[in-house]
Amino acid sequence: MKKSSENMSSRRELMAKVLRGGVVGLIGAGGGAAVAKRRRLAGQGKCISKGVCRGCGVFEECGLPAALSAKEFLRRQDG
Repeated sequence: MKKSSENMSSRRELMAKVLRGGVVGLIGAGGGAAVAKRRRLAGQGKCISKGVCRGCGVFEECGLPAALSAKEFLRRQDG
């Protein structure tokens, strides 16, 4: 009788480990896809921050019209 319950326990542990690994893998793949998409859009010259220029990670290098306008506005404010 003990062998049967031990087998059940090890099967449950195996399934739990497989499911945990699958979830971690999916989260990692989703994060990687999001980063890849941001880089691809930035490389194509498309806005990756939905128009929020000052908080954008590529604001200084950005040449899109909205970013250029924001940079000009900031220059006027400082000057």
